[in-house]
Amino acid sequence: MDVQTRQEENLIILGGGPGGLTASIYAARNGFTPLVLNGPEPGGQIATTSELENYPGFPDPIGGFELTQKMTKQAEKFGVRLKYETAAEVDFSGAKFIVKTESQEYIADSVIIATGAEPKTLGLAKEDSLRGNGVSYCATCDAAFFRNKEVAVVGGGDTALWESTFLTKFASKVYIIHRRDKFRGAKILSDKVKAKANIEILWDTEVKSLRGDKKLKGLNIFNNKTGEEKELDVDGLFVAIGHSPRTDFLQGQIELDQYGYIKADKKQHTNITGVFACGDVQDPDYRQVVIASGSGAKAAIEASEYIEAKTDSFALKELKLDDYDLESTESLSESEKEELDLSLNLN
Repeated sequence: MDVQTRQEENLIILGGGPGGLTASIYAARNGFTPLVLNGPEPGGQIATTSELENYPGFPDPIGGFELTQKMTKQAEKFGVRLKYETAAEVDFSGAKFIVKTESQEYIADSVIIATGAEPKTLGLAKEDSLRGNGVSYCATCDAAFFRNKEVAVVGGGDTALWESTFLTKFASKVYIIHRRDKFRGAKILSDKVKAKANIEILWDTEVKSLRGDKKLKGLNIFNNKTGEEKELDVDGLFVAIGHSPRTDFLQGQIELDQYGYIKADKKQHTNITGVFACGDVQDPDYRQVVIASGSGAKAAIEASEYIEAKTDSFALKELKLDDYDLESTESLSESEKEELDLSLNLN
C-alpha cells in the first residue's frame, strides 16, 4: 500500500474487550479520538460469559455481552471510533507505528495492545455451544453458579489445581480429570487438593464427549490405560488446560515471555517506547474483567502523556456531532454534553 494512503491516527487500540474499551474511554476523556480495531467479534472473551456477579456496580448479575455493549455505548458517547477490523501485521521499528489489517493500513503516534487471550479447548463436539451453559474456562468467574452441585475440572497444572480447590467452596463435589498419573502443578497445590474431602481425582482419564444439548448434563470419560469408559454425571465442566495470548502477529516486533504474553511493566509500558499493553494479553495470572479494565485505564493515561510530549504528533482529529450517532448523547445531561463537546473539540 502506498505510504500516502496510510490513515494517520494519534492512538490506535488493538482489541475491543474490557481492557481496550476502558482504554478508549480514558483516552477520549483526555481529549483524543482513539481508533479501536475490535475485530469481527467485539467484546473480547467476556462476551461469551452468560453472567457476571463480581463486576462492581451491578448488584444483579449482568451478562458479559451486555456489559461490553454498555462499555461500547459509553465509548461511542465520547467520540471513540470502532472498526470491525483485526490487526494482521504491525511494524514498531520506526518513530511512528504501522498497523495493517486486511483492508487498511494505519500509522499512529501510539498503540495500545489489548488483544486478549483465549482459553485452550478440548476440541470436543458441543463444547462451544455449551460454553456458558455448563462449560466454563474460569472458576473465579463462574464457581458461584454451581453451589451445591457436582462439577469436574480438566487439567493437572497449577491453574487446574488452584481452580479445583477454589471450587470446593461452592460445589458439593469436584472431580479432577487428568490424563496422566501425577500432577504437573506445584507440590503445595497438589497437597491441598489431596487433602480436600470433596475432591476426587481421576488419574489417566480423559473426556470423550459431552452430554446435553442446551445445558450440560454430564460427561463420557475413559481411562487411557485400561480403555474403560463410563458416564460422569456433573452439572459443570471447568476446562483448565491453559490460555493462548493473541500475539502471533506481534512476533519479532515486541518482547514476549516464553508463553507468548507481552512483557509490560506496572505502568503498562512495553519494551517499545510509545507501545503499551493491557488486559489478558499481558496478564497470564488473573484474567479478570475488572483487572483488565484497570490496566486499560493505566495504559490510556500513559499513552496520552506520551503523545502530548511528542513534538511531531499527528494533528488531533476534530469530530462533528453528525460524525457519530446523535442518539448516543440523548441520555447525557447538559453539563455532560458541554464537557463532551470540549473534549472532542466540537464546533
